[in-house]
Amino acid sequence: DVESRSFCEMQLDGDNIGKITSAVEQHFWYQMYIDDLPVWGMIGELMQPDGGSEDGEQAFIYTHKAFSISWNHKRIIEINLTSEKPVALSSGQKLTFTYSVKWTNTQKKFANRFDRYLDSGFFEHKIHWFSVFNSVMMVVFLCGLVSLVLMRVLRNDYSRYSLDEEDMDMERLSGDEVGWKQIHQDVFSQPKFLELYASLIGTGYQLFVLTFWGILISVIGSLHTMRGSIPSMLLICYALTCFISGYTGGSFYKRYGGKFWKNQMVLSGVLFPGMALTVVVMLNMAAILYESQAAVSLNALLCVIGIWIFIAFPLLFFGTLFGKNMTEELDFPCRPARYRRPIPSKQWFTHPITLAVAGGVLPFGSIFIEMYYAFTSFWNYKFYYVYGFLFLVYCILIVVTMCVTIVCIYFLLNSEDYRWQWTAFIAGGSTSGYVFLYAVYFFFNKTHMYGLMQTAFYFGYTAVFCFYLFLLTGTIAYIGTSIFVHRIYYYIKSD
Repeated sequence: DVESRSFCEMQLDGDNIGKITSAVEQHFWYQMYIDDLPVWGMIGELMQPDGGSEDGEQAFIYTHKAFSISWNHKRIIEINLTSEKPVALSSGQKLTFTYSVKWTNTQKKFANRFDRYLDSGFFEHKIHWFSVFNSVMMVVFLCGLVSLVLMRVLRNDYSRYSLDEEDMDMERLSGDEVGWKQIHQDVFSQPKFLELYASLIGTGYQLFVLTFWGILISVIGSLHTMRGSIPSMLLICYALTCFISGYTGGSFYKRYGGKFWKNQMVLSGVLFPGMALTVVVMLNMAAILYESQAAVSLNALLCVIGIWIFIAFPLLFFGTLFGKNMTEELDFPCRPARYRRPIPSKQWFTHPITLAVAGGVLPFGSIFIEMYYAFTSFWNYKFYYVYGFLFLVYCILIVVTMCVTIVCIYFLLNSEDYRWQWTAFIAGGSTSGYVFLYAVYFFFNKTHMYGLMQTAFYFGYTAVFCFYLFLLTGTIAYIGTSIFVHRIYYYIKSD
């Protein structure tokens, strides 16, 4: 045990008195870690001096930290911090900060030492269970509706295409013929900005697998109990899954007749890491400017860059080569025409922009409640541990995004508009736009952040997350619609 020991001194003047008083009035607190266990303490408190009136509150600063540490079998189990000895702030005063430590034995097991930090009443509330159940019911209803409608509609379409030539002429004269078959020679034409699109798809496939395995590992491994373990795990998994990005992006680029595969490979390698690293560096500069401990060390940044150079990029390179060499060019159910047909005018609700904006509404609705818990955990300093909920919500997001986007693309193709690749990706990715709008609402209504640094950190990390979600949901939408489009054009009779 340590009775009382000095660890620093401070000479008060007008400048630091103003800063400390402002921090006390705004209820600032600090956080530290001891053996990977978090400890929180208040800087000070507004109190009444002896004999003062109720309106005469003054800022006091705590000068003693009393640590109570429980142990079991030479392992730290529990830590409590009590702030004591408040001292009024006055110019010219010299403050001496002290601490004491008291060790006590406990029978609590080491495996259960983190349970006291988990807010089960918040994360396992009935509302959380009800929201997940509601999302599951929406998935069942949506899948059934999509299957019923599309199967009946497509069955009617196929029966029309099976008519003899005379009946087909009558269909055309009556104007009752659907339009998706009419663009069978254009539907697999090369999308605009092929290199960018292939890079988006390749990165999205990688994030799709990364998210699946990241959540699954967190469910099995209880990584929330180890400080920094989840970011480290995601970083390593991202580097190892770069082969998937190279393979899928290179395969897609080759299938649509791309010739500059090296440009596409480099773009895939820097698309998401470049954006994330740029944001982190800018936030790091802000943290250094404000002398904050939130700044990432130079060694950590160099380590991340080294992992990308020596692990991620070589895997991306080999994946691109493998995907390019294993894929045949223009391998589609219908051979694309050399010249594309003009796109006819259409109703406003079948326009690609309308479908892209509307495509993210239901997927966002399926994850809305989980976004609240995630944002509250990240920005209100709660420990998120219900990764089973998160895994179920992720599966729901996949199904809802695919179903909604398939319906949107069917309307698009039926209006004889063959620009389904970008429409599908943006329709799925628009979910991230709604998440960002919710993040803006959360910032102004659920947090008490202010100032340049806090605002920059909030919206900087939110932008990285929304870009991640844009790539993820956009690729999920493309996967579902690609299977749908290939299926319907595989079974038609091409004249």
